[in-house]
Amino acid sequence: MTEGVQERRVETAARYEVFHTDCLARDVVDHVTSRWGVWVLISLRSNSLRFYELRESIQGISEKMLAQTLRTLVQDGLLWREVEPTTPPQVTYGLTEFGRDVGEPLSELFDRITRRLSPRDAE
Repeated sequence: MTEGVQERRVETAARYEVFHTDCLARDVVDHVTSRWGVWVLISLRSNSLRFYELRESIQGISEKMLAQTLRTLVQDGLLWREVEPTTPPQVTYGLTEFGRDVGEPLSELFDRITRRLSPRDAE
């Protein structure tokens, strides 16, 4: 007889197993919380931006890393991408509804952190 141990079966069919390496939700979380994914989502929280505007707004990111991050976030359904057929092409990015849902808590986190920092801490 075992005492103090109760076995419970948790139904997991309706949710993702985020601790498994092959989980699709885990991949999206990894992309969102990557070094540059967070900054792309925060940069686009107010309005859509062209590629060069994103590059200018996120200091320290290379064109290669920005392009790679944007491509991944578009594939995840967090961003939309619009190409204007001009020479050179003008590419604009913005948040999808899913991207706004995911980016909102990140923006709130960023805002909370910046409110708590004193001007002296920011230097």
